[in-house]
Amino acid sequence: MSETAVKTTAEPTAEEVRDTKIYLGWSMTDAEYERAVGMLGRLPNYTEAGLFAVMWSEHCCYKSSTPILKSFPTTGPRVLQGPGEGAGIVDIGNGKAVVFKAESHNHPSAVEPFEGAATGVGGILRDIFSMGARPVAVLDSLRFGELTAAHAKDVDRNKFLVDQVVAGISSYGNCIGVPTVGGETEFDSCYEGNPLVNVMCVGLIDVKDIQKGRAAGAGNSIMYVGATTGRDGIHGATFASEEFGEGNETQRSAVQVGDPFMEKQLVEACLDVIHNHNDILVGIQDMGAAGLVSSSAEMASKAGTGLYLKLDDVPQRETNMTPYEMMLSESQERMLLCVRAGHEDEIKKIFTAYGLDAVTIGRVTDDGQYTLEHKGAVVADIPVRALTDDAPEYHLPDSEPARLKGLRAVDASAASLKITNPSETFLDLLASPTVASKEHIWHTYDSQVLTNTVIRPGSDAAVIRVRDTDTALAMTTDCNGRYIYLDPEIGGKIAVAEAASNIVASGATPLAITDCLNYGSPENPEVMYDLKRSAAGISAACRTFETPVISGNVSLYNETSHEAVYPTPMIGMVGLLEHTDHITTQAFKNPGDAIYLLTGPQGIRPDFAGSEVQKLTTGSIGGVLADVDLDAIAATQRALLTAIRAGFVASAHDVSEGGVAVALAESAFGFDSASGDGRENPQAEVLGVDVTLDLDDPLLFAETVGSFVVSVPAGKVEQFEASVAATSPEAAATLLGHVSDDGMLNILTNGDGIRVATMSAKKVWKESLACLLN
Repeated sequence: MSETAVKTTAEPTAEEVRDTKIYLGWSMTDAEYERAVGMLGRLPNYTEAGLFAVMWSEHCCYKSSTPILKSFPTTGPRVLQGPGEGAGIVDIGNGKAVVFKAESHNHPSAVEPFEGAATGVGGILRDIFSMGARPVAVLDSLRFGELTAAHAKDVDRNKFLVDQVVAGISSYGNCIGVPTVGGETEFDSCYEGNPLVNVMCVGLIDVKDIQKGRAAGAGNSIMYVGATTGRDGIHGATFASEEFGEGNETQRSAVQVGDPFMEKQLVEACLDVIHNHNDILVGIQDMGAAGLVSSSAEMASKAGTGLYLKLDDVPQRETNMTPYEMMLSESQERMLLCVRAGHEDEIKKIFTAYGLDAVTIGRVTDDGQYTLEHKGAVVADIPVRALTDDAPEYHLPDSEPARLKGLRAVDASAASLKITNPSETFLDLLASPTVASKEHIWHTYDSQVLTNTVIRPGSDAAVIRVRDTDTALAMTTDCNGRYIYLDPEIGGKIAVAEAASNIVASGATPLAITDCLNYGSPENPEVMYDLKRSAAGISAACRTFETPVISGNVSLYNETSHEAVYPTPMIGMVGLLEHTDHITTQAFKNPGDAIYLLTGPQGIRPDFAGSEVQKLTTGSIGGVLADVDLDAIAATQRALLTAIRAGFVASAHDVSEGGVAVALAESAFGFDSASGDGRENPQAEVLGVDVTLDLDDPLLFAETVGSFVVSVPAGKVEQFEASVAATSPEAAATLLGHVSDDGMLNILTNGDGIRVATMSAKKVWKESLACLLN
């Protein structure tokens, strides 16, 4: 280790870094700076201080959330790779595995929505193919502010953010040739200053091709491949580790700029190396958050080695770049490879054929040091562990949020909703942005490229076939931040239960989850309470549904001027269909099919707290969130899945926002992507429902988790009922009526019920979001 700090050209001295406390602008505290000084036994120079700041940022080392993440179940009989690598991996049989992960790009998307969202897609794609997998699907989970002037401070900006984020996602995904197959979008005022842009990617891999991000073997070469390095994205990781204030929208230099066409070449070149030259590839990792320093230091840390990098050899697209800038740049479409010594030219030839740079910039050492050289001088000399394993870890205090007492006192009874005309309330719900069709968003996405998509956006989960097998994968993203806001632990359970319901309704067995944990500042004890308690709920649900957490992302400081977003732990789940014959959609299929309500033993409960109907009719949310019986929900899901596999089910749709009434309507609206071409059911104009529910009118809109609207062919009613009773005595299958051909939604209750023409309701549901945005 160097005994003195080395000053780099035109940068502050180590003493100036200390005296001016420039590191505070990088979200590094005084205590953390002193910790770095103690580890080095000297003052860090400007470059070294920057390396510590970014590697110890919340975004990179999860210093405030690591103790909480350790509570998640991460193992299982099918899990081949859990958290700790670029993505998680689950065995799906036939020598194949599914690779998936979700990432957030919230802060970049708030200040530069198109590039922020686009590079979010690019980054998560690289996480997937760095494991050796080919990306086959992208999903998103988006949160924006309100779209009406009555509920938003700046409705025009909210609309601009929606337009540009969606454009960024579609542009990158469409250009690179990976289908965007599903997702969710919700709107609430708390997201106005800080939208949430979470992106999930799913890949497929032969088990024999699995890669790890390791720089092992002293003397082996470190090769930089892909795009050149510029000054974009410098300190993007620390930018994502602080809350928004008045000046944050000017921080566009922290936002990266993507090139999907170059990334397409990078995908193919990397997979070429992995599949055809695996004997000379030691490790591979994406240069994502914190760029070159993060990827290289993490690869050395996982292998227990050191690294020597010569920065003069780093491909640069701008002149006079300093070591600090090169190491912290988050320029896109770059990967780092560890290659067996003597085979560098072989790797270079491959990447050259794809029109990409491939340059040897360093070597693996056995001294455990992270050493950087520039213009003949050592500009950084730090123990690898100091940047990675020995990063600070905080056990921050938590306290129950003061808001909860007031929220629990809110009347969330059916009477509080004051529903006098259920048909009118029903249509208003269909028009609300969170419930309304998101076709205006997903029609811009190419969901069919690669020709594996069986169910496109619009059903409970997307489904893609696994080529050369009879199997398929179902995938979904889900979370309702309102529930976590009302009760973090119960809300955490609901997030996983809803995702599992989406997977099961498509005919698949849930396998595992990834997550994006979106919260406010961890320095606020109330935010830490939300994070800890919701994590406990997520863990409990994952154990019940046997869906371990195999990857994920934590995004904190999602707040503007000390006002945090709803705690929003997005759950991305993947399930396995053991045969494509089991694929199920939410659309009713034929007149005369029986319609059932499948629930737990309690049936539909008055679950109005945090519901869409509560927000619609009262203008706010509140009340006591009823706990959920995870075992009963799992039993109901088993009953449905067993019936689907036996061929007794024509359609299935989980009850969520808007309750049973909306679930019935959406099933009757006739979206049928099972044909593979995404066209709507040709009978959509004539299908309706004739059903009777032994419920008061408000309960039509209750959001009871773990409930399903199921249609059954007329000739299989007895088999369906017997199957449910035999599989899960806890499940209740209540016959409501049948699918009709008169084009009317006739929903009778103990009150006025609902009577609306299918096409009138569908027009409201389908056109509302487009009208609001345009």
